[in-house]
Amino acid sequence: MTSEITLFVNPTAGRGRGAQAAQPAARALREAGFAVRTVVGSDADDALVRAREAVAGGTGALIAVGGDGMASLALQAVAGTDVPLDVVAVGTGNDFARATGLPVREPARAAEVIAEALKAGHGRAVDLGQVNGHWFGSVLASGFDSRVNDRGNRMRWPTGRLKYDLALLAELAALRTEPYRLTLDDGEPLEVEATLVAVGNGPSYGGGMRICADAAMDDGLLDVTVVGKCSCSTLLRVFPRVYKGTHLGHPAVTTHRVRKVTLEARGVTGYADGEPLGALPLTARAVPGAVRLLTRG
Repeated sequence: MTSEITLFVNPTAGRGRGAQAAQPAARALREAGFAVRTVVGSDADDALVRAREAVAGGTGALIAVGGDGMASLALQAVAGTDVPLDVVAVGTGNDFARATGLPVREPARAAEVIAEALKAGHGRAVDLGQVNGHWFGSVLASGFDSRVNDRGNRMRWPTGRLKYDLALLAELAALRTEPYRLTLDDGEPLEVEATLVAVGNGPSYGGGMRICADAAMDDGLLDVTVVGKCSCSTLLRVFPRVYKGTHLGHPAVTTHRVRKVTLEARGVTGYADGEPLGALPLTARAVPGAVRLLTRG
């Protein structure tokens, strides 16, 4: 492996923590004997072009510095290649880093762990989900949670996480189910009334909400969590259990494990790793061993 590696930096992640984290991460990697090149794009599209150029140029590894959005961009650059990936997680959610066992909001420590793995030649292949050529590492969300994202993205004020908290309250007040058609693998379509449907390559989204708590990133499968019809009061009672994954035992929740799933629902947007994919219908597939991580987790 070449001793030159690439730091892929989002300077705005975590209200500026991305820019601050790049320096101690780069220092730790250089002290471990690696040449470090930093890539910062003017926007997401430019950043992805630059990351892909680094991968095509034979960088020894791509290290995303930021949150789940930056990890998602990095996946688009490295998935299906021989270039390994890891994350210095300093964003708001950091679900991909949590699922892969990396330190969160400890940039120097995360870089030290990555450097140790590079020097030892450690690594492991993990699965990804894919929708219309877009890769995701954690969760594809649709229904109630995607409507919260839709509303939050439309809001100009307030900024940051608060606007999504307000969007959540607004969507709770308008809580409804959607008629879904789910096709699991190549089975007959299922017609269900659902508050939300989540498809997990990894277990969590939204900063630790374990919506697909049993999802494993190395089993070649996707976990589908269907939250059926429930009242606002029931949702509020069950919601705290999502952080431990114990919501899966609630009577309103059903789960499936598949290699492929098609979600159909009118007027519903899909979000993968927090990034909008567009309106349903969408088909998600598990791609075994699609990316190689440096750390073992």
